[in-house]
Amino acid sequence: MIAEIISVGTELLLGQIVNTNAAYIAKKLAQLGINTYYQTVVGDNEEKLIQTIKIAEERSDLLIFIGGLGPTPDDLTKETVAKHLEEPLILDAASLENIRYYFEQQGREMSSNNQKQAVYFQNGRFFKNSVGHAIGTYLQKNEKAYLLVPGPPKEMIKMLDEEIVPFLRSLNENKEQFILSNTLRFYGIGESTLVDQLASIIENQTNPTVAAYAGSYEVSLRITASGPDDASCKERMEKMKEEILAVVGDYCYGEGEDNSLANVVETILVEKGLKISAAESLTGGLFQSTLVSVPQCGQVFPGGIVSYEEGIKRDVLGVPEEILEKDGMVSEACAISMAEKCLEMFRTDLAISFTGAAGPDSLEGNPPGTVWIGISQVGKESFARKYRFMHDREGNRERSVQQGLDLLRRLLEGK
Repeated sequence: MIAEIISVGTELLLGQIVNTNAAYIAKKLAQLGINTYYQTVVGDNEEKLIQTIKIAEERSDLLIFIGGLGPTPDDLTKETVAKHLEEPLILDAASLENIRYYFEQQGREMSSNNQKQAVYFQNGRFFKNSVGHAIGTYLQKNEKAYLLVPGPPKEMIKMLDEEIVPFLRSLNENKEQFILSNTLRFYGIGESTLVDQLASIIENQTNPTVAAYAGSYEVSLRITASGPDDASCKERMEKMKEEILAVVGDYCYGEGEDNSLANVVETILVEKGLKISAAESLTGGLFQSTLVSVPQCGQVFPGGIVSYEEGIKRDVLGVPEEILEKDGMVSEACAISMAEKCLEMFRTDLAISFTGAAGPDSLEGNPPGTVWIGISQVGKESFARKYRFMHDREGNRERSVQQGLDLLRRLLEGK
């Protein structure tokens, strides 16, 4: 099946809204093994939308429309698609009642325009909107499929995950053809190098297929297998995973589309019953912010300190004056001392420190992107590693955090 994503909204064309919906849907389609060859953005204009539909019908099997399902006059997606297909729209009574109830609770009178949010294809089906008003709808006609979903990301994501993805998966099940995907996550190796080292595997792929995707300072490999049942797909994916890890397994930190280095590190810390603290200079709290973005952080992270200026490193964190005078803030000695003092201050099992020159200017004679990451553990010798990143200021800070997480992962895994 070939899908095409059609995002409707003049605000998208004007750059007033970033089109995160299309990216999210494309990712979910890839996990289902549904190919997406085209994405289109069209304004709130009936004539242009019909032209877009005709073009998409020539090259795609599943047309997915995002947005234009609201109550205002420029929300015309359902009406326009219905007109093009010569298909009637009908009201879903329960959805309309939910909208009425919402307005009653708000002490407001429902406008007649809101009724259009509760309509769907009479000869198709609808999808509930549990966090908003506009229901989604699906229709299959003339060997083409049409799926319409609301534009607000929270509404679209919940509808997609809870109702539409299982429905699309069932279409493959009905054809007795299962499609499963798994994502391997890599850090410390570039996309081109990864693909080069896996060249023979990628060139000879049939089923499963393997595709590489570059992310923010990391690379993902998606393995997609098809077969007569779930078990056969998993068996094929597992065999392919073993072949891949035999070549580049040292760089693989985990699996899963929504996984991250922070999640992996915190999972290991929880499993080992360890707590971590952090002392940050150039990263300015970004490492700690990344840690607390993972729900289980409360079990492993009691706190940390941002010691950006030299005086804070000395007077609050306790880095000795002689280290700051002799070695400077951007040094191995300073990174180690920051980690050790942090370990003492927060009484954790291990501590990590970041110090360096984020840029755009040099610091203490060190060029932008020079970074020292220190590690201190209870009962073990402290150490620090030096890195040189070649990004802008924010990129150097982000890369430092990722590098620190990978350093911790390797340490905790005994690598």
